[in-house]
Amino acid sequence: MTQSRIFLSPPDVTQLEEDCIVRAFRSGWIAPLGPEVASFESELAEYSGRSHAVALSSGTAALHLALVVLGVGQGDIVVTSSLTFAATTNAITYVGAEPVLVDCDETGNMNPDLLEEALSQLEKEGRPAKVVLPVDMLGKVVDHARIDEIASRFGAVVLSDAAESLGATRDGKPAGSFGKAAAVSFNGNKIMTTSGGGALLTDDEEFAKRVLYFSTQAKQPVPYYEHTEIGYNYRLSNLLAALGRAQLSRLDDMLEKRRQHRLHYKELFAGVPGVTMFGEPSGADGGDTRDNFWLSSILVNEAEAGFTADQLRVYLEELNIESRLIWKPMHLQPVYSHRRAFVDGTSERLFSEGLSLPSGSALTEADRARVDEAVQAFLKAHQ
Repeated sequence: MTQSRIFLSPPDVTQLEEDCIVRAFRSGWIAPLGPEVASFESELAEYSGRSHAVALSSGTAALHLALVVLGVGQGDIVVTSSLTFAATTNAITYVGAEPVLVDCDETGNMNPDLLEEALSQLEKEGRPAKVVLPVDMLGKVVDHARIDEIASRFGAVVLSDAAESLGATRDGKPAGSFGKAAAVSFNGNKIMTTSGGGALLTDDEEFAKRVLYFSTQAKQPVPYYEHTEIGYNYRLSNLLAALGRAQLSRLDDMLEKRRQHRLHYKELFAGVPGVTMFGEPSGADGGDTRDNFWLSSILVNEAEAGFTADQLRVYLEELNIESRLIWKPMHLQPVYSHRRAFVDGTSERLFSEGLSLPSGSALTEADRARVDEAVQAFLKAHQ
């Protein structure tokens, strides 16, 4: 009999979440907005150190609308991380802009030196970047001190993709508090979830109002439907906002559980030749960071370990344990391989060596014991 599947990062929900959804349901605020949305936005803004939050249908929607409000359009250049999920670059293409891809450093986050090279070269060519869009990789905030300074020097606005990093900090500031605005995600596999969903965070009241306006079909304030601009149907529902409020109230506890998984994996792989933990709280950039431990990942040097990350992934999959290779860089993706890229091979190496292991806060002791047993058996077979 096949054992039940252990997922990489499934939703962690309790009776509290159910109670909050029932409360919202019984309030009568079903279709679609209501008081839960307003409360969720207020609580999320406070948690993230921002003045305003706009709850949306996804993190991708937040990126898209932020670019719209920033006036990014056809022919504009947005410099972004190559090591990311496709949603980042997809949002750039939605507005007709051109993504220029920048490689990461050893932290997995955008390499500031390569960013400076890219912005300098683009300026020399008379095509300066309008926006810099760095991505917080697997829950670790980028080096905003350097990135923001470089972007400012070249006249580019910083938009933060914090989809993976809610709950993390950098230099004492929470993820989502950096840049002109930031996008966070509440997808089902994220650190907290609203099933689907996301939010736009900013300190600029007018910016938040414009995002809200575009997210509700750009309706004009008249007693009939009138539209002078193209809008979108991107708002989060009242029921899902109630789920988000419950999750946000539990977020710090969920972060601690994921931290314990990271420490456990670190011990499990201690002393294994060629295997190191990826995404530790202190990284190559030397910043004062606290990871949110969204996904615990290892790097496997085949020459030293005698096996590859993908071989371990296949072995775990045969035992119904989900793991995942680290993001395939955008400059290697068929849909974006023709785009301009400033790379040095780091993201390609991390892609070939990196493997994320079951990391969810709902992971039980029994689940972790199954993962341990599987990993140990694999390692023994490859000694």
